[in-house]
Amino acid sequence: MTATTRAEPTAVAADDNVRTLPAKLLARAAATPHDVALRHKHLGVWQEYSWSDYADLARTVGVGLRSLGVGPGDTVAIHSENRPEWVVADLGIQGMGGVAVGVYPTSPAAEVQYLLSHSDSKVVIAEDEEQLDKTMQVWDQLPELDHLVVIDPRGVRVLDDPRVLTFEELLERGRERGLAEYDESVAALSPSDVGVIVYTSGTTGPPKGAMISQANMHAAAEAYVEVFAIDRSDDVLSYLPLCHIAERLVTVINGVSSGAVANFGEGGESFANDMREVQPTFFLGVPRVWEKMLASIQVRMNDASWVKRRNFDFWTGVGQGLATKRMNDTFGGIDHLVYALGWVLLYRSLKERLGLARCNKALSGAAPIAPQVLEFMWAIGVPVREGYGQTENTAQGTVNPTGDVRIGTVGTVIIGSEIRIADDGEILTRGPATFVGYLKNEEATAATIDSDGWLHTGDIGVMTDDGYLSITDRKKDIIITAGGKNISPSEIENRLKVSPLVREAVVIGDRRKYLTALIGIEFDTVGDWATRQGIPYTTYEDLSHKPEVRALIEEVVQKVNTEFAQVETVKRFEFMAVELDHEDGQLTATQKVKRTAIADQFRDLIEEMYA
Repeated sequence: MTATTRAEPTAVAADDNVRTLPAKLLARAAATPHDVALRHKHLGVWQEYSWSDYADLARTVGVGLRSLGVGPGDTVAIHSENRPEWVVADLGIQGMGGVAVGVYPTSPAAEVQYLLSHSDSKVVIAEDEEQLDKTMQVWDQLPELDHLVVIDPRGVRVLDDPRVLTFEELLERGRERGLAEYDESVAALSPSDVGVIVYTSGTTGPPKGAMISQANMHAAAEAYVEVFAIDRSDDVLSYLPLCHIAERLVTVINGVSSGAVANFGEGGESFANDMREVQPTFFLGVPRVWEKMLASIQVRMNDASWVKRRNFDFWTGVGQGLATKRMNDTFGGIDHLVYALGWVLLYRSLKERLGLARCNKALSGAAPIAPQVLEFMWAIGVPVREGYGQTENTAQGTVNPTGDVRIGTVGTVIIGSEIRIADDGEILTRGPATFVGYLKNEEATAATIDSDGWLHTGDIGVMTDDGYLSITDRKKDIIITAGGKNISPSEIENRLKVSPLVREAVVIGDRRKYLTALIGIEFDTVGDWATRQGIPYTTYEDLSHKPEVRALIEEVVQKVNTEFAQVETVKRFEFMAVELDHEDGQLTATQKVKRTAIADQFRDLIEEMYA
């Protein structure tokens, strides 16, 4: 049975030029030149960049790249952690008619070689010696690559190579050439021009390069700025890789379109501290981030006094009742008074510690999340709305609307787009944010976008009569047991990962008689538990092999099993005694498990569970 729903399209500007991202940047710099656009924490000090600074740096980078021979349609890669240079390079490349490609900082040299070769990149802008070395290792396999620009040249030993220059030298080239060339190029841009190429995660094969046009980015910005009411008063923390379409949308596309301030912290291990210092008003978190936040609170409560635990349990219980009213937009005067008391006694301290004290708009996306995690966040006053989208539709699918949030669903169709469920259960989307196609892969493009413009997402879902979508699983990940039962592994995996003790869970069972699971423990949380129990351990592997840890996780598995039908229960499990890593090929750059790689690496362990 097919269900279809359509939202009214948003109005678009009459002037095509304001529908390109570089033109929006110039317009914003002209309108609010002194407003803060970017903040960056460097050596413990926050530095600010105005919109005028942002635009001038983008113009300078763009003209500097033109001096290196980068012309319209040429590709330039950015291989760096999130920082202001990333976004000014992005806008500089696009403004000169070029195409920007992000490379994940965790990508090993072999993956870097594939992406640069496949995209025919002419220039690479690398963050530091580590990223520069990856390109240097494979440069002889990259005939199209002419130059390498390094942002932080400390320790770099090849600066005497004429093909290598520093970011400052690139800027100097731009200043010498004059910036008017950038403005002329921006004026000539068309909404149909491809501005960026975003490589998919590649869970089942080599990454595919999704070509995103200026019109796609404009449509995405129009929808999200309206859906979340983002404006110049908002602060975001840029921390997910900018190669990912969701972070690109939040930090760059929405930032320029709405005027919101993008903050770049020190990243990595400093993420929690960055959150506390920025206290973003809009926050995008992938499920892993929300799960980690919940786990950190649960660990602290394990070590808390009896009085603090009782206070926590009481006010989170009260918060759950208030959350239902908040989701349904029935929050009344008495509710405000009750929440105010809870704010003094619990919610304020929790939210400040998480960095969410000012957060009034939050989104979970990129993968399914367990409802229990969202319920907790709503209970303490963090309004996390789950949404759905993918690279190929510029992250435009669905989102839960304010005033009628339904946890367990990914909401209703985003403004300006359409969604329907095919006869086989696959989710199809259509709208102005649908990508141009895959680079150098017409066959994959034709298989993804049909003749009527419907994008075949590869996801399975169901939709209510009033248009709320629920994701079942990836079409290719559905398990069909030996008894012919169709099972969604992600639902079981997400429920297991609600536990602060479980970091990864991979359910096995295709063409098997019963389900099993490979589990990776949460090292910090289980380690804290082991220390409190007086159980000595040395490494992650050693801790995973402790019989007490097996008994602990056995309780988690059995508790989760009670929530599913008999055929969906996990009969046996084993530990993956290594922390999964992108560089080892077990995870994609977006931290999604590569099931094929896991099945191959842990083949013997899997077979033992079925022996």
